[in-house]
Amino acid sequence: MDLRNIAIIAHVDHGKTTLVDELLKQSGTFREGQATTERAMDSNDIERERGITILAKATSVEWQGMRINIVDTPGHADFGGEVERILNMVDGVVLLVDAAEGPMPQTKFVTSKALALGLRPIVVLNKVDKPDAEPERALNEVFDLFANLGASDEQLDFPHLYASGRSGWADTSLDGPRKDLSALFELVVKHVPAPKQIAKADEPFSMLATTLSADPYLGRILTGRVESGTITTGTSLKALSRDGERIEQFRVTKILAFRGLAQTPIDEATAGDIVTLAGMTKATVADTLCALEVDTAIAAQPIDPPTITVTFGINDSPLAGRDGSKVQSRVIRDRLMKEAEQNVAIKIADTPGGEAFEVSGRGELQMGVLIENMRREGFELSISRPRVIFKEENGERMEPVEEVIIDVDDEYSGAVIDKLTGERKGDLVEMKPAGVGKTRIIAHVPSRGLIGYHGQFLTDTRGTGVLNRIFHGWVPHKGPIQGRRQGVLISMEAGVTVAYALWNLEERGKLFLGPQEQVYVGMLIGEHSRDNDLEVNPLKGKKLTNIRASGTDEAVRLTPHIRMSLEEAIAYIQDDELVEVTPKIVRLRKRHLDPHERKRASRSE
Repeated sequence: MDLRNIAIIAHVDHGKTTLVDELLKQSGTFREGQATTERAMDSNDIERERGITILAKATSVEWQGMRINIVDTPGHADFGGEVERILNMVDGVVLLVDAAEGPMPQTKFVTSKALALGLRPIVVLNKVDKPDAEPERALNEVFDLFANLGASDEQLDFPHLYASGRSGWADTSLDGPRKDLSALFELVVKHVPAPKQIAKADEPFSMLATTLSADPYLGRILTGRVESGTITTGTSLKALSRDGERIEQFRVTKILAFRGLAQTPIDEATAGDIVTLAGMTKATVADTLCALEVDTAIAAQPIDPPTITVTFGINDSPLAGRDGSKVQSRVIRDRLMKEAEQNVAIKIADTPGGEAFEVSGRGELQMGVLIENMRREGFELSISRPRVIFKEENGERMEPVEEVIIDVDDEYSGAVIDKLTGERKGDLVEMKPAGVGKTRIIAHVPSRGLIGYHGQFLTDTRGTGVLNRIFHGWVPHKGPIQGRRQGVLISMEAGVTVAYALWNLEERGKLFLGPQEQVYVGMLIGEHSRDNDLEVNPLKGKKLTNIRASGTDEAVRLTPHIRMSLEEAIAYIQDDELVEVTPKIVRLRKRHLDPHERKRASRSE
C-alpha cells in the first residue's frame, strides 16, 4: 500500500484537532453509528479541559488505497519540543492558518522548523466562513512569512486550499462546492512525496525514537519512523545514544502501527512507516534503535534550550501530607526524571540540600501543566517563582526576549503599550489596525517582564485582549524590572478562619480565602492595599458581652474572595514566597514561615 506521512501544524486554536476529526470521519475510519467524541485526538484530561493540544499524537487514515499517517501537533510555543521531535517523522506539512487572524507566533515558530528540514508545505486557510475572515490577506501574510524565514523557491510555490474544518469541507477556491475534504486528500497524495526511506527497505534496520510512553502490559514503548530495513516481532536490536554509544540490546516483543485512533499489533514493519516498538528497558527519545550490525546513530534534530527554571520542593508546611500520598523528595525526583526522559524540552537538576529540584523548561504554561499532572497523581509540592535563565556571551550577560503579538480594542492599546514599554522594558516593533475597532501590537519584551503580566493584561483590557508570545532571541541584560507592587497579608496564627475577622481585614486589602478555611503561620491570606507586608490575625472572633447595643449585631457580609488558578499563583508570588500545591488545594505562603527567620533572611540579602 502506498504511504504518505504528514504533520498538521498551526498556531493554538486555529483548528488542527477539529480538522483531524473530520479527516478520520470522512476516510471511513469510524464505522457508521460509532460513538465518537469531539476532538478525538485530545485524549489527555488537561487537553480536554483547556481545549489545547499538549502532546503530539499520530493517527492513520486510508483513502482510495493510500495510507496517510497524520501527526497532530501542539499549537502552543511552550510545547514546541514536541513539534521539533516529530517533524523528523514526516515528509510534508499541512499548515493551518486562521483566515481572520492570519499567521501568528506559533505559526512562525513551527514553520521555521519545517522549512529548515526541507519539508514542502500545503497551506490551508481555515475558518473562511467566519464573518471577519480575510483569506486573501492571510494568504499574502503566509507568503511573506515564508520569504522572511528563508524558504526555497520550491517551498514558496506552495499550493493552498480554503476550508472550514468544523463544517468538514476544503476547496481550491472560495466559491467551491463546500461538500467534503476530498480536495485536501487529493492534494496530500499529489504534493507530499512518498517516504524516501522506502528505497532503503533492503538495508539493515534502523529507527530514530521520537516519542516515549508506557503501556501497563508492554512496559516501555518507543515510537518513530523506520529509516531503513524491515523489522519483525522477536528480532534482536540494540539501542545507540546520539553519540553512538551502545545503551542496551533487547528483543522486540511487539510492533504496533497506527490504524485510526487505535494502535494495532502487526507482524512486520518496513522502511517509511511510523510504528511503535516494545521490549526495551533503557532506550529513550532521540536514541537510535537498529540492527546489531549497525554502528552509526541517526542524527537527531537539535532541541531549543529552556528559557525559565522553577524549583520543585517538598511540601514542608504544617498541613503537609493531609491531601496527597506522594510527599517524599525521592518520589518527587523519580517522577521528574521520568518526565525529563519523555519530554526533551525539560531539564532537571538537583539542588545542594537534596529536597528540591531545579526544573527548566519553555514557559509558565508548560510548568503549570506538569505541576497539574503531578497533583492529580497525588503529589504534594512547594513551587518557587519562575526565574529566567541567563547566559554569558563575550563577557556580557544576556537574557531571553520574547516576541509578543497582542490584538486589543483600540481604547485599551495605550494602557498595554505603556505597561510593556515602560516598567517591563519592552520595545515596540509595530502597531497596525487589525479589523474594525481593533489594534495589533507587536513588541519585543524580556521574558522576565512577562512573568506575571497576563493577569494585569486581562485587567487592562477588561478581558477582551488576546496575547500570544514566542521566544525571539537573546539581548544584553536590561537591568532591574519591577515586580509586584503590593505587599501581602500574612497569617500570624494557625487554625480555622473566622468570618468576623475576615470582615475586619477587608479594609486592609483583597482576600485569597473565605471563612472556615484552614490557615497556618506564614500563609498568605490576601493582598495588602499598600506596598509592605502585614501580619494579621484571621482567627479573631467577636468579643461577646451581656449588653446589647444597636448597630453591633448586623450580619457579616464578605466581599467574594480571589481564588487563584495554579498558573496565576505561580506568576503572582515573589522570590521569598512559594506556592503550596496539593491534590485538593493551592495555597500561597512565605518561604520562611517563622517571622523571625523571615527578618533574618531579609537582613542577610
